[in-house]
Amino acid sequence: MSLSQFACTYATLILHDEDISITSDKIATLVKAANVTVESYWPSLFAKLAEKRNVGDLIMNIGAGGGAAPVAVASSGPAAGGAAAAAAPAVEEKKEEAPESDDDMGFSLFD
Repeated sequence: MSLSQFACTYATLILHDEDISITSDKIATLVKAANVTVESYWPSLFAKLAEKRNVGDLIMNIGAGGGAAPVAVASSGPAAGGAAAAAAPAVEEKKEEAPESDDDMGFSLFD
């Protein structure tokens, strides 16, 4: 991220934290007060984002990225197909173990 993006991000977060409506003018005012020079389009982009998305939701979902996508492996020939078929039953043989309780161990956390 560039300095301009960081400055606009912090300005947006400050406005959200103070429950002040987020506009490009207010973002630009905060950035100017911090003596940071930003390109003129950054405040309006951040204001449009805040208008379309709830900033509180964005804050709460920072680490909630999606999981990794499964990778498809291309097989060439019957040998590779046989190896893939042999690997498939290993997934089906997965055993579920019952969770252990503290009673089984003979002590508890608060003894």
